[in-house]
Amino acid sequence: MLLISLFLATLFLAYSNGANDNFKGVATLFGSRTSSYQTAILWATFTTFAGAITAAFLAGELIKNFSGKGLLPDAIANAPEFHLAVAIATGLTVLIATLMGFPISTTHSLTGALVGAGLVAIGLQVNFAALGNSFILPLLLSPIIAIPLGAGIYRLSGYINSKWHLPVNQKMIDACHFLSAGIVSFARGLNDTPKIVSLLLIIEYFSIQGGTITIAIAMALGGLLNSQKVAITMSEKITSMNPTQGLSANIVTGVLVIAATRFGLPVSTTHVSVGSIFGVGLISKTSKSNTRVFYQILLSWILTLPTAAIISAITYRLLQG
Repeated sequence: MLLISLFLATLFLAYSNGANDNFKGVATLFGSRTSSYQTAILWATFTTFAGAITAAFLAGELIKNFSGKGLLPDAIANAPEFHLAVAIATGLTVLIATLMGFPISTTHSLTGALVGAGLVAIGLQVNFAALGNSFILPLLLSPIIAIPLGAGIYRLSGYINSKWHLPVNQKMIDACHFLSAGIVSFARGLNDTPKIVSLLLIIEYFSIQGGTITIAIAMALGGLLNSQKVAITMSEKITSMNPTQGLSANIVTGVLVIAATRFGLPVSTTHVSVGSIFGVGLISKTSKSNTRVFYQILLSWILTLPTAAIISAITYRLLQG
């Protein structure tokens, strides 16, 4: 019964993740009116699913990191009750944010849930050094790097165009924009899926490949059915944008997330994507970044970890009782 509950809770988490995260890769397509919402979400679903399947073969390091091993003794990290508490807390945290239209990090939520259940299990013996080095630092660095890089890439494209007076081929820009959005979505599937799959692997029935396919399907459904509110926030409320701005932001997001996945760093696609979109809006003469919305999103990021930790701690205590 406990393992069935864990399976269902992990599917719930994957659904919530898809609802909050799937549209982020294609937000610039819809925001710049390069495509309709329907076209954008279908493209995101296909490319995210492809990234998720690829993760089964390339992202073993992230699966290990998010199993709880290294933070906690193996006896606790391998317990079904621990994984169930983490899955429920993370799924609830992400779903609440989704219903409110806030694009938050599933990575951050998972981190908070691991810590919350861990504190109940072993108190202050949680490996906080591992937490800081492997989780917190990359999460904090993500937007800090993405904002100036997004601004820099957009400024560079404008400089090159003004220097050499290159002819503007809108079809070529749109094609590159679609490709870049697909790369971002692929990278998100590659980076996020193994973190969720790690919760399933104590169920002996699942191999890494089988667990990955199951999670990928649930993520796709979440994105198709519940992305609308986060889509509006990402596409329209942070900044208005044109196709060149959207392409610049996507290049930064795709490169950073793929590089992080390759080296086993759990960066947040959300933080990188929001940071790069905000960055291109900061230096644009034709659009303006909405700092009020950005600060609201930033506050939701700050609250994500403690919210997930509290829910996870309560859930784990109830399961123990």
